Amino acid sequence: SKTETLYFNGFKLVNVKIKGCGYNSDSLVKVAIKKKEKAIRNKEPFDQIWCVFDRDSCPRDNFNNAFILAKQNKIKTAYTNEAFELWYLLHFNFYDSAMSRTQYSDKLSELLQFKYEKNNSEMYNILLPLQKNAIQNATKLLGQYPHLNPESDNPSSTVHELVCYLNQWV
Repeated sequence: SKTETLYFNGFKLVNVKIKGCGYNSDSLVKVAIKKKEKAIRNKEPFDQIWCVFDRDSCPRDNFNNAFILAKQNKIKTAYTNEAFELWYLLHFNFYDSAMSRTQYSDKLSELLQFKYEKNNSEMYNILLPLQKNAIQNATKLLGQYPHLNPESDNPSSTVHELVCYLNQWV
């Protein structure tokens, strides 16, 4: 809930609300659906709603259900399988082999040349000069899966899609 929120707050966008909820994938989408319905009822303007979540250890059905619910309710998703730190790693190199959550932190510490801390509020700024690399690497990674199956496509990420969208407004 904090890692993603801190990263996306780095965009410093006006009229964009970023909220970390700490829910698993389908629970997060359900909360977003309720917020969307409330915004519509209250005639609060919005352009898009995105849910950002990880595969983590979320049960398969919950993870897959998140995509179904999001699509049915016109909510966009930006996910990483297995953890958001994959998005960080893609700033440095192309990775197409699965690794454990602990390996992400160790690898990031090595690449950053300082100890990676999960909730570092400066990660957006630190990684910004390498963002184009991450977008290219994430795009290439998704292209390796002939039939997208986010639950089993490890590693994979669509965070670059949200980043590209937000970059229009920076």
